[in-house]
Amino acid sequence: MLSVDKSHYPHMTEKKERKRPSHNEIFSVRGRPNILFVTVGSKNRKPLFATPEAHQSLKRAWMEADHWLVGRYMILPDHIHFFSSPSQSPASSLRVWIKFWKRLVSLSDTFLSKKDLWLPDCWDTQIHNGQHYTDKWAYVRENPVRAALVTRSDEWPYQGELNTLSWR
Repeated sequence: MLSVDKSHYPHMTEKKERKRPSHNEIFSVRGRPNILFVTVGSKNRKPLFATPEAHQSLKRAWMEADHWLVGRYMILPDHIHFFSSPSQSPASSLRVWIKFWKRLVSLSDTFLSKKDLWLPDCWDTQIHNGQHYTDKWAYVRENPVRAALVTRSDEWPYQGELNTLSWR
């Protein structure tokens, strides 16, 4: 297992004004649902996710849980960032979809013996335009570097893109 230098994540340890995620209604931009940036974490910040087996379990679960499409993603030891967009209109519940794929991952051979794998909620932010998406991804890509897990972001093996989430 990898250890995470939490000093590289001051935004995750500082006390925030909001104590719970704010889940806003998903709105449509020019007839297309907006893209969301989502973060899910492990319970007690356990470093469970940055392994080849966990990476494969997550990709399988996201492909099976097809009510939302996962675009670019970054899997870190104790949390996961990804961009997502509904695959159908009207959009199904983001919360229900996340619970579904978390359950699939939890039941996979990789995690079957683990209990209390996930934090119960997630953080989501609506991406407002193509530049916002590009800027957010550029920041997220550097997370493994800021955490001193690699020296260059392209060295981090637990990232990818399952679907192209494009702006029209």
